[in-house]
Amino acid sequence: MNAAPDLTIAKAVNAGLRRAMEENPRVLLMGEDIGSLGGVYRVTEGLKKDFGGHRVMDTPLGEAGIVGTAVGLALRGYRPVCEIQFDGFSFPAFNQITTQLAKMRNRTNGDVSVPVTIRIPYGGVIGSVEHHSESPEALFAHTAGLRIITPSNAQDAYWMTQQAITCEDPVIIFEPKRRYWLKGAVDTQRPAADPFTAQVVRPGEDATVVAYGPLVPVALAAARAAEEDGRSVEVIDLRSLSPIDFDTVEDSVRRTGRLVVAHEAPTFGGLGGEIAARITERAFYSLEAPVLRVGAFHLPYPVAAVEDQYVPDLDRILEALDRSFAY
Repeated sequence: MNAAPDLTIAKAVNAGLRRAMEENPRVLLMGEDIGSLGGVYRVTEGLKKDFGGHRVMDTPLGEAGIVGTAVGLALRGYRPVCEIQFDGFSFPAFNQITTQLAKMRNRTNGDVSVPVTIRIPYGGVIGSVEHHSESPEALFAHTAGLRIITPSNAQDAYWMTQQAITCEDPVIIFEPKRRYWLKGAVDTQRPAADPFTAQVVRPGEDATVVAYGPLVPVALAAARAAEEDGRSVEVIDLRSLSPIDFDTVEDSVRRTGRLVVAHEAPTFGGLGGEIAARITERAFYSLEAPVLRVGAFHLPYPVAAVEDQYVPDLDRILEALDRSFAY
């Protein structure tokens, strides 16, 4: 029987944190306003009440301090979970994450693991001000030593949260904040999928669209719209951004012959470029058209009034599919 059949992504993360804390008393939560308030998105709501302030800790406004403290706790055998309140606030902690957290296991020849989990709500379309709608995943994915995952649905949110906490490597979970209220079934009894593999979420035969996090529902909507024009579009939810499961993408492209990669981050320097290059290397003779990328513009994230024009939408993915089919 499904114990929690229908949850929002925010509630699924909460349930995942709760289960991890129940199973391991060394799991600690840290972040700004995560205790009595339950976080700005209420993702940690109720956890301080049930587990106490010594395990759900409100921290000062200092992201470098949050991550630095977590590194020390992990070295002492704890499994800290940091909440960075908004994506744009991750930059003050960038040095701790990339020069300390990411490198420590390799620096010690594998003798020391630093199992820190960092949760970062990311992406836009929530009507917020600057520094609250960034997509910095490529900056962190470029740093070896970090594992980076992003759920697009409640089922993944529930399991990925727990899998990140039990991982011996540091894991960043980019949580799509505009999907926090998206509901979905959460089967707590079903074996969890490997968090570092991609999943085909809609089969198709004529073209492949790869997306992750907040753009997966948009990609699925584009595939449904394309079907009305007689085109069968396969959609892959990438799920893991470091490592990237290129095998699943390559297998799809060898069948469909076309690939569009879509993400909210700017196209310039984004992960779409890495995927395009790898698939071109691995499946060049299977491609019927160049790999195309759909992303945001290479501009600072705009004011809320025009953010809908900044991030990719259904029409921009369909336009890319049209360009691919035109070859």
